[in-house]
Formats: sequence, C-alpha cells, structure tokens
Amino acid sequence: MKAHKPFVVALTGGIAAGKSAVTRLFEAHGVAIYDADIAARAVVAPGSEGLQAIAEAFGPEALDAQGQLDRAAMRRLVFADDLARRTLEGITHPRIRQWLHDRALADRGPYCLLAIPLLAENMAHYRWVDRVLVVDAPYAVRLERLVRRDGIDAELAQRMLDRQASREQRLAIADDVIENDKDEAALAAEVERLHGIYSELARRR
Repeated sequence: MKAHKPFVVALTGGIAAGKSAVTRLFEAHGVAIYDADIAARAVVAPGSEGLQAIAEAFGPEALDAQGQLDRAAMRRLVFADDLARRTLEGITHPRIRQWLHDRALADRGPYCLLAIPLLAENMAHYRWVDRVLVVDAPYAVRLERLVRRDGIDAELAQRMLDRQASREQRLAIADDVIENDKDEAALAAEVERLHGIYSELARRR
C-alpha cells in the first residue's frame, strides 16, 4: 500500500491582509489548518523543552510567578536588544518549524494548510512545502484595517507594516495570490476555486 504523503500549502500575508478570514474559509471546506502562532505558544508551554531552554538562557526573570513564560517581560527585552531577540528566536523558531512539520506529516486529509505570517523571512526553512499561497491587499487598505482593528494611530500602524517583509518579497515566493480587497463573497469564491485546485493537485500526487 502506498504511504500517504500529504500535500502541504503554506499560507502567508502581511499584517491586516486578511489571513484569518482566508483560513476560516478553508476550514469551512474541511481543510486542517496548522498555525505558526499556535505553535509559538505550544513550544514554550509549561514543562516544555523550549521553556526550559529560555529559562536557562535568560534566567528566572523570563518566567512569571506561575512558572510560565513572562511574555511582556520578554517582549520588552527583545525589542531593546538584538542579541536577546536572536537568542530567543534561536530557541523558538526551530521548534515552531518542527511542530508544523510533524503535524503536516501526520495530517490525513487530501491537503493541509500551514499559516505562517513570517514565511517570506524564513522561506529557506520551508522548502519542503508543496505550494505557497499569499494573501495580499494594497498597502492603504491594510493600513486602514490595522488602524481600525487595533485601535492605533496611523503612524504606529505604518511602523508595524514596514517592519515586515515587503509586499514584493512575499509575492516573489507565491505560487498563488488571493487579492483580498473586495467583499466576503468574492473572497469565498476565490478560496473555493483554490480549494478545487489544491484538492486536484493532491489527488494527482
């Protein structure tokens, strides 16, 4: 009997491009979603190797009174210190990639989706995925969404957008692009079209 090899689609996009809306629509088609943000929490859960490695690298102040990662303290530290940020990423990023890889390999659907916000910045580590889907929207649309969504001013929203990989860098790695600048019905139709394509590619494998 031929071993099942899942077809893996990596989904990415800039802040406020609409990745969450797209993943929800794929989920409605029964597609499993494995999210790097969930992985990031799982790999530093209490009792995990990741949390132990962070405590060893940064000392007890990295943990809160309950023995969990003190996210606020770590955020302040890594924003102020590039070496600290690289140290933290060196602990968490390989574990996040492994978490995603393990779940993709174990998936039993025709195909699965990995939601990876920083895929363009880390594409060298994800050469094993079969397809890259980029959710895109014009800068002005994303800026307006971010201001509304997070209740922040335009200047901070601009800084958040500009700190990520550029739109051109994301589009350069894309096999497929969803232009998310229309209404929900248009987005749902585009996801349905791609679901058909991915299901067929998975079936042909």
